[in-house]
Amino acid sequence: MKILLTGGAGFIGRHVHAQLVADGHEVRVLDSLRPDVHQIKPVIDGLIVADIRDFEAVSRALDDVDAVLHLAAKVGLGVDLDDMDDYVSTNSLGTAVLLRAMGRQKVRRLVFASSMVVYGEGHYECNRHGAVSPGPRRVEDLALGQFEPPCPICAEPLRPGLVSEDARLDPRNTYAATKLHGEHLAATWARETGGQVTALRFHNVYGPGMPRNTPYAGVAAIFRSMLERGEAPKVYEDGNQRRDFIHVTDIATAVATATATAAATATAAAALTAPSPFTAYNVGSGTVRTIGDLAAELSRAYDGPAPVVTGAYRLGDVRHITASSERLRDELGWKPDYDLRSGLADLLKHS
Repeated sequence: MKILLTGGAGFIGRHVHAQLVADGHEVRVLDSLRPDVHQIKPVIDGLIVADIRDFEAVSRALDDVDAVLHLAAKVGLGVDLDDMDDYVSTNSLGTAVLLRAMGRQKVRRLVFASSMVVYGEGHYECNRHGAVSPGPRRVEDLALGQFEPPCPICAEPLRPGLVSEDARLDPRNTYAATKLHGEHLAATWARETGGQVTALRFHNVYGPGMPRNTPYAGVAAIFRSMLERGEAPKVYEDGNQRRDFIHVTDIATAVATATATAAATATAAAALTAPSPFTAYNVGSGTVRTIGDLAAELSRAYDGPAPVVTGAYRLGDVRHITASSERLRDELGWKPDYDLRSGLADLLKHS
């Protein structure tokens, strides 16, 4: 297939690009090379340097393309509200421009890089009230070190569990809101054009090539940068926040699998009935670990100082979010190859 990969010069994008080429696809990369992400211009065959919000440039990049993999985005929680308009412009407007151009060029297959942040808090059970959705975190609770969300009905402690794709969506920071908006825009585009969208909700991605020393890096990259400076990783809250950490190579194979499946489904459906216009999949390792676990594993891998639990917090963070990736495994046959320890060993090997 001929594929347009947006954001293909980024951390995840470079791994996806390599996987697609290895699978025999012809890949065209569009990336704006944002200076807050790219200090050095990468060497990538077929690279088009253009902003995703440039309609004419995006339209030209779509010539003779069979499918689009849309990874281009401003990522991370953000630094403060001064980032809000940049997130909305880059992520929401950028996705809208891409979808408009795909409509003009009659490209009908899209794989969209979404995120687990669209769920907000994860799945919780109360002993008295069953499945519940905790309310927004309160500054006064966090300041007292009360990090666990209570039942919104009886205020009793909750049991965290795995969230499925059918869970209520409740974004709790600007980045999360733009990712959910992107899903909504893509679903609207699919209904109006007869297109097909696969949204992949990535969990916490780490691995070789992850960004260093930027305010938009993920927690694994932040901890690694601290260790490389000889500092102890500084862990927010009490370190018991539950997450699913997934190696970037597993992300790349999931994206490639979704792309191939979307193409096969669309081809088979042409003679029968139209496929579902929008399908979402969680993409995680399937193993629940804590942020404290990650910091400790990295400290051991780098033979560095033990993590320091600071009790600091950010209001836009969520306490627990871990996913069930069973739908992706069952429907597309994908499975991850790395657990956290083997994944961090691979990171250290390629650092």
